[in-house]
Amino acid sequence: MDSCGVAENAISASSASVKIGILGGIGHGATCEFYNKLIKELQKRKLIKRNTDYPHIIINSIPASELVRNKISSPDLKPYVEGVKLLDKIGVDFIVMVCNTIHLYFRLLQREIKTPILDLRKEVRLALISKRKRVLVLGTPATITRGLYEFPGIKYSRLGKKEMNDISDSILQFNQGFIALQGNNLSEICRKRIKNGTQIILACTELSLMLEKEGIPNISTLDILVYNKYKGRQNKTNRSRLISQTKLMNLPE
Repeated sequence: MDSCGVAENAISASSASVKIGILGGIGHGATCEFYNKLIKELQKRKLIKRNTDYPHIIINSIPASELVRNKISSPDLKPYVEGVKLLDKIGVDFIVMVCNTIHLYFRLLQREIKTPILDLRKEVRLALISKRKRVLVLGTPATITRGLYEFPGIKYSRLGKKEMNDISDSILQFNQGFIALQGNNLSEICRKRIKNGTQIILACTELSLMLEKEGIPNISTLDILVYNKYKGRQNKTNRSRLISQTKLMNLPE
């Protein structure tokens, strides 16, 4: 599947032309934010004249484990596999996974279904190359240590083990509703790095919400999911430009 965002893919002449599947609930706040941002972007582009102009969006909010530790087991992955299979069975045109860490298993999940899954990793790479700065990947230990967003030609700053554990704890606290505490901890980690010009990439969808009021310059993968362009296929009846313009983050293969 070519890369681009969900908003770009959702432009169509009729709501029946595009059916978007969202694998969400990981976490719930980020899923809601993604949905809201997508709807607002379509409105901003003046694509919506009436309610029937919106794409058909199916959110599968799964009760899956937060993948916030380095070790990820087969039982941890089972709800994600079942989640994309259900969307595939429903017959969506493409699937968006509103979670960064699960993209470590992009190929595994794609092999399980025929429906294309949007690849966030490719879009993140383009965003990092365009900035031409040293990068700090702020995400789960698995995302960081397994190099989800590490690419040749880009220099990286590194988090310490304690900092990675603090981030994991913060994500868990956020999903439990403890917002203020983890926001302060994350701010300290970020502000230490940006003093030397390091570019922060928020490589966990929850982090975009946790730091949204901190005023820290960053690249948000949640925004990449919504705003980056994805070129989808034309539908056979040509009733629409099917998935030609719905912005969405494309995560790793």
